Amino acid sequence: MIYYFLGRVRYSLLVLWGVVTLVFLLFNILPADPARLTMGQRSDPASLANARHEMNLDKPIYTRYLIYLNNLSPIGIFRSDSAGVAENKSQMLLPLPGRHALILKWPQLGRSYRTRKEVSAILTEALPGTVLLALTAMTFATILGILLGVLAALKKNTWLDTSAIALSVAGISMPSFFAGLLIAWFFGYLLHSYTGLNMTGSLWEYDPFTGRHLALRNLILPAFALGIRPLAVIAQLTRSALLDTLSQDYIRTAYAKGLSQSKTIFRHALPNALNPVITAVSGWLAELLAGSFFVEYIFGWKGIGKVTVDALDKFDFPLVMGAVLFTSCIFIVINLFTDLLYAWIDPRVRLY
Repeated sequence: MIYYFLGRVRYSLLVLWGVVTLVFLLFNILPADPARLTMGQRSDPASLANARHEMNLDKPIYTRYLIYLNNLSPIGIFRSDSAGVAENKSQMLLPLPGRHALILKWPQLGRSYRTRKEVSAILTEALPGTVLLALTAMTFATILGILLGVLAALKKNTWLDTSAIALSVAGISMPSFFAGLLIAWFFGYLLHSYTGLNMTGSLWEYDPFTGRHLALRNLILPAFALGIRPLAVIAQLTRSALLDTLSQDYIRTAYAKGLSQSKTIFRHALPNALNPVITAVSGWLAELLAGSFFVEYIFGWKGIGKVTVDALDKFDFPLVMGAVLFTSCIFIVINLFTDLLYAWIDPRVRLY
């Protein structure tokens, strides 16, 4: 178990290093000038030169790459009296020659070109909105998807089964951004007087009289739009896996011993049919946490997705790079957690 975990961590770190390298190369071969984006189009040559020096743009690309890795790494080499070390409240691990030191620190993602705020601070501020939206959408999709899958399996070859399959195929075929546009227009515009839901809105709203207040109703439409596709996938996987499990000998033995259908289904059949569902749930949760960009943008929901789309529109490359790396870490951690969860759900799984 320990060797397996260490092997997965090593593999995850290699994947993360590959993502870091690819992101750095993509955003450092673009024709746009980051210094001009930061200082403005009418900046004088001296200001642009100072900005390029501050961003290390006057150095070769391989030097910039090493500096980027050093900033991202939790252990890096810095001047012991540098301002960046003081800002990150870092700890000195080992003094090095030339007034340098080996520093234990938080990863540094740089500063936004537009706001000059730390990228990590911007992403941390937007993270709760994305997490809440993804968890709400995934909870809705998992509960309803499993129930529909169980119902379709128990009512095989009936109109309930065919209807569930047809709805799941339609849900899989509909992209989230297209579903978001339809849902926002239909429920937030046409039926607004009945639903009371808005086309756009975030978790917190500001009222000139009452001030800042929580607006959970703005969560309903984006969570519904984001959860349609995983709901359809989970329903189909649950139906298929449960039908396969119900044909096993131990299910027939349970019925022969007099167990009721509900106990047989929910105590014996369903837990053993959940492995592919767990894979789907974990994969979709990672995707919803990392890929709800357009749904957040359509509904005006403040999260990492909307922040990233806005940053792309404004050529704010450090913020985009930080968001990509952050979402990559989410995928890696959730996939690792899923592998370990298999052993708890199904004792037949052995991790070596």
